[in-house]
Amino acid sequence: VAAAAVWTETWLKPGCLASVRAQQGVAGAMSVSMTVSRARAALLGGSVAAAAVWMSPAAQCLEKDPPHPPSHPFWFKSIFHGNDIPSTRRGYEVYRQVCAACHSMKQLHFRHMVAQVYPERRMKQIASSFDVTDGPGDDGEMFTRPGILTDGFPHPYPNEEAARYANGGALPPDLSVYVCAKHDGCDYVFSLLTGYRDPPVGVELRAGLYYNTYYTGGAIAMPPPLSDNQIEYEDGTPATVSQMAKDVVQFMAWAAEPGHDERKLMGLKLVSGSFVGAMTMGVWYRSINIAKKTRRIDFTNPMVRPQ
Repeated sequence: VAAAAVWTETWLKPGCLASVRAQQGVAGAMSVSMTVSRARAALLGGSVAAAAVWMSPAAQCLEKDPPHPPSHPFWFKSIFHGNDIPSTRRGYEVYRQVCAACHSMKQLHFRHMVAQVYPERRMKQIASSFDVTDGPGDDGEMFTRPGILTDGFPHPYPNEEAARYANGGALPPDLSVYVCAKHDGCDYVFSLLTGYRDPPVGVELRAGLYYNTYYTGGAIAMPPPLSDNQIEYEDGTPATVSQMAKDVVQFMAWAAEPGHDERKLMGLKLVSGSFVGAMTMGVWYRSINIAKKTRRIDFTNPMVRPQ
């Protein structure tokens, strides 16, 4: 018993000992960290405590892991709802004016947004506002031209090395399918954008790092990207931090799956058609086919052939 008590005291981390005591109930109240002398004096109580520690589930020490982001009521999460297009438009404004300075979206082209987010004329205006390097021309040299709908979103850096050099060694991830690559990606990105805090007492961060509650380890190289009234929405929506975070998450969700609404609509049509077909087959079976399967034929006067 004494060996079990000493082994339990040394095996558990100091940060987890309090959690184990809270989870053990009666066993924790009898003190897992019983000394050798007290264990010998109270053999029965020490036996119960050791048995409880051995049979109980292992305590989880989450002192180094980030908290799980809370679930936010995004409109597109329901199977009966689609993307919020006005919010998607505002989210693209946030990306274009804030996020595009560091993050790329290599899998998106301007034509993808035509008739889904913006009309074709408006999308041509947006694309032409960017200068795209093209060529070579007739003289063998590269040249710049206004963007067109078939062009991809501009890249903030020419290569990975330039991106790392400009961000202190950190590589900004591509945001094309980022919300699909992360567990609960939409909730995680929203919590990350709104989770910047001052570091707790006793936590020191080196230069170039910032404290974020929902980032692994708490230290993130990306400075707080959003601030109140940082941009001006075209529709006049107040540009608060939470509003911009919600809109850019909506835009990233649309970018990761542009066919989201069509997929749900097709699925609802399939389920509805299957339900109607099942009801029709049930009525047909009960009213017509069941009569054939349950009928009985009796031959009362069988005909006998003469010899």
